[in-house]
Amino acid sequence: MFHTFIGAFTTLFVAIGPVEVAAMFLALTAGVDARTRRQLAIIAAGVAAGVLLAFALVGLNLLRLIGVGIPAFRTAGGVLLLMTSAEMLLSRHTGLTSITPPEEMEAKQQPDIAIFPLAIPLIAGPGSMTAIVLLMGRAHLPLAQGMVLLALFLNVLLAFAAMLMSQALMRVLGLTGANVVARVSGILLAALAMQFIFDGLTASKVFG
Repeated sequence: MFHTFIGAFTTLFVAIGPVEVAAMFLALTAGVDARTRRQLAIIAAGVAAGVLLAFALVGLNLLRLIGVGIPAFRTAGGVLLLMTSAEMLLSRHTGLTSITPPEEMEAKQQPDIAIFPLAIPLIAGPGSMTAIVLLMGRAHLPLAQGMVLLALFLNVLLAFAAMLMSQALMRVLGLTGANVVARVSGILLAALAMQFIFDGLTASKVFG
């Protein structure tokens, strides 16, 4: 069970990226008072947690409903996570966030940024949504599923804490430090993505 928790926690940590969340939060809340920043962080974390929990609980049933097998989703999900990791490793626009410049510009024009882009797609994005469904698909026992959900809760909590402490975090890490964290996370996510792809192909009996 400890191995299940560590694997789930690591996967979700690199998929969500608390440092990336903190950087985007800091950029979008420049000039905003502390009370409003705290409210935005609470709403963003709450909405993201709800979305990811919904994917965790009904994602597999939805796949069965539309006739998609777990091996196919593992393989496709692994490819998606691999693309996400490549973006983390090779991104040139900011080096801190997977949100594109047009999305960032649109977000700054919104009166409430808690839902978009903070909750979706920054915290609860394609990578984290895919990861939680894949992790729940690999957790066959109730206790194992509980470990996955615990890892999810802790990662959302970390993202929330990163938003609250974004100014201090960015002062400590700086641009270089944040880039290093993003690149290392990208490498870890790439390795996890390949494991999901291998699992999917093996389950579909491609290799025998």
